[in-house]
Amino acid sequence: MSLQMVSTINNASLLQPGFSLLNFDGHLFFFGQKGWPKRSCPTGVFLLDIKQNELKMKPAFFSKDSCYLPPLRYPALCTVRSDARADEYQYIIHGGKTPNNDLSDKIYLMSLVSKTSKKMTFQCIEKDLGGDVPEARYGHTINVVHSRGKSMSVLFGGRSYTPLAQRTTEKWNSVVDCLPSVFLIDVEFGCCTSYILPELQDGLSFHVSIARGDTIYILGGHSLQNNTRSPNLYKLKIDLPLGSPAVTCTILPGGISVSSAIVTQISDTEFVLVGGYHSDSQKRLVCNTIVLEDSKIEIVESVSPEWTPDIKHCRTWFGCDMGKGSVLLGIPGATKQIIPDANYFYILRCKGAEEDKEEELITQICSQTSSEDPGDSTPFEDSEEFCFSAEASSFDADYADTYNEDDEEDESETGYWITCCASCSIDINTWVPFYSTELNKPAMILCSSGAGHWVHAQCMDLSETMLLHLSEANVKYFCNKHIDLNKGLQTPQKVMCLKKPPMKPLRKKKTMKLSTSTKKSFLRRLFE
Repeated sequence: MSLQMVSTINNASLLQPGFSLLNFDGHLFFFGQKGWPKRSCPTGVFLLDIKQNELKMKPAFFSKDSCYLPPLRYPALCTVRSDARADEYQYIIHGGKTPNNDLSDKIYLMSLVSKTSKKMTFQCIEKDLGGDVPEARYGHTINVVHSRGKSMSVLFGGRSYTPLAQRTTEKWNSVVDCLPSVFLIDVEFGCCTSYILPELQDGLSFHVSIARGDTIYILGGHSLQNNTRSPNLYKLKIDLPLGSPAVTCTILPGGISVSSAIVTQISDTEFVLVGGYHSDSQKRLVCNTIVLEDSKIEIVESVSPEWTPDIKHCRTWFGCDMGKGSVLLGIPGATKQIIPDANYFYILRCKGAEEDKEEELITQICSQTSSEDPGDSTPFEDSEEFCFSAEASSFDADYADTYNEDDEEDESETGYWITCCASCSIDINTWVPFYSTELNKPAMILCSSGAGHWVHAQCMDLSETMLLHLSEANVKYFCNKHIDLNKGLQTPQKVMCLKKPPMKPLRKKKTMKLSTSTKKSFLRRLFE
């Protein structure tokens, strides 16, 4: 093993605990930044290029028919192939934390649809789930198993927020272990089925899972309820006959009491377990080799690298598998007392240089890595981690057009993140899509008052129907502030009406009043 520090790394602030690394077509991509993406990279997915101990980041793009994929930290993800012999594959992404610390219960399929020397384009599809749908969670794992010519996704573990009915003011954002149920998910049709196994008594999170064929091995993990790290090694076997699936669990000897460990694959049957925690405040500096052969698993202690003093003395660490037997490790910058928010990174290579060649890695790995996220409201847990799948990766392409966060404009004053009016509620750190036509930036419309200025459609209380009509019709729009002024300009001046002489009222005819004696005298004369 060899440990090498990445001496210069651009935009290190984006790489925070909970990120994930995706391997597509021999290239490594970063996903899961902390905070909402900025305008220079609205997708929140970056190509990572490491050369001469320097890391450069280039924005990636999504196709027009993609759904919105928020930056999720600590999700469960793995790769899936339509055919075992196919070279192309997709990533399944489930759960995780959004920048608002909300938990996601959605499942996405992410694939690479276009690749050029200067641009990588992905497609992301959200799948609808039915049946026993897993609740929103993070710190769990998902794997794909194959049995009798069929494949199925298997989800297990994780943490979620306390149910609303059980929350109190003091513990509103507290988290609990998810029930130790095993979920079988048919991603193609969206069908979910849960299984309760007697061998799985306690909920686990931030564990390691390795899938091979129709078997999944679950190692370590942390239980909040008991505040313990399970020493058990679980073997899940999934049989997929023509009828209902059969799920069995066996407890094997030889487990390791660890959480937040990282697993990287160095050969078809051999893996290396790195990092993790013995307890809340004690890191695990021992490495292990895991060998899978003939439905058997063997775990032995291996030679550990020469850890630097910074790594030995830091309280927390985090990282992710880079593929090809390499691991990206990070430690908080506070240990070096330079920039508190900055992190420092190392690359741990578990394979020798002569062994570092392209090879097909058919085994899938899911694990959780380290450390407490200072921005979260929850107390220190052994780690706030994420899940990954391993595929071969390399850094052959030379991309000069790299992302530099320092070159960005102050988007609080320019672009889509302006304060368009006194009641503007659009914030780059908390904004989420409001209209169905929005993807990664808010919809805006031009006010025709004066020289013109842009306003957010959401701040103007425009309905989606009206917004579409204004975008298609050739009409001028005036914002709420200038609509009255516009009406005044369009209202014609008042015209003085000609005064007409009033009509004279009709005079009433005068009637004479007769006395009673006169009436009687008149009647006598009338009838004589």
